[in-house]
Amino acid sequence: MASPFLYFAGDRLSRAELTAACLDGDLVELGDAYIPADAVETPALRAGSLLPVLGETLAATHLTAAWIHGALPRQPARHTVQRAVSRRLHVVPDRQVVYRDRALSAEDLQLIGGVRVTTVPKTLADLSRVDDDEHARAARLLAGADRDAVAAAIAGLEGAALPHKRAAMAFLRRLAAEVQEEVTRYTS
Repeated sequence: MASPFLYFAGDRLSRAELTAACLDGDLVELGDAYIPADAVETPALRAGSLLPVLGETLAATHLTAAWIHGALPRQPARHTVQRAVSRRLHVVPDRQVVYRDRALSAEDLQLIGGVRVTTVPKTLADLSRVDDDEHARAARLLAGADRDAVAAAIAGLEGAALPHKRAAMAFLRRLAAEVQEEVTRYTS
């Protein structure tokens, strides 16, 4: 169920009405939706804004999940989604969505704002398997917000058979050391 604070084009108001409300300062864009200008941007609202994209069968992963968890200030240009149900899906190709067909396990998912999102440890593990600065930066920000998630991400990858696992494990171990160093610096 969508939040009453989320407005989607064509739902309660047309795109023209939503744009006018933005110009008047009453609404602001959030993801693929609009929220009242004075509303606090929460993970539930960020996730809920993706309800039309994710529906009940897809989950937000990678940078999209990092944005929902609060590690990124803006939603990514292309949402990364993955199958959250056991049955195969027919997904219509979309330029703004990167779709992964491998089904996610229930323990790697959580329900936020009415949509499925990978947990913080799973999101960290996914981000660490992509070798680019944007994913590494998001992983660092996410790890800084949840220190225990790094150890859980490492544990989750240990038994998995996934591409780029070795590089991901090395990255996460360095990240765990960086986070521990920060904690030591602030508690000393």
